[in-house]
Amino acid sequence: MIFVTVGTHEQPFDRLLKEVDKLAGNKIIDEKVIMQTGFSEYVPQHTEWKSFFSYDEMDKMIKDARIVITHGGPASFLNVMSKGKIPIVVPRLSEFNEHVNNHQLIFVQQLIERGYDISLVNPIGELSKIMRQFDERKENYASHNKLFMASFEKTINDLF
Repeated sequence: MIFVTVGTHEQPFDRLLKEVDKLAGNKIIDEKVIMQTGFSEYVPQHTEWKSFFSYDEMDKMIKDARIVITHGGPASFLNVMSKGKIPIVVPRLSEFNEHVNNHQLIFVQQLIERGYDISLVNPIGELSKIMRQFDERKENYASHNKLFMASFEKTINDLF
């Protein structure tokens, strides 16, 4: 299952919903897709959707999903990462009236530069390519928790 969330920001994020719906409609995505559409105006035709889910429902969707596609709000994609998954992040951009500025893009780029494992999609047309590469990338994923624990264990062993 693929889960898509656009968060709770009051500006629509139709661009992401349309792209995922198009990929599902063209059978480029051939598995179940569930989208949280928020305040968007676009009504998906080829996926399941709901404007908002409860926190528990969202948590379950993220845990159960093979792929999670999210906007660039830190609470959303960091929640995905906290569950040991690589988020596919499509930032809201001001040029499409999706947010007041491009802080989501800038923040995600800075985290990637610092070594965080995030799949950034920009421009939106790269989403299908990123999704095709996802399984290979997932196999090579090492969470920061695992890296920290390995480093910590080495430090302890070196002390003794």
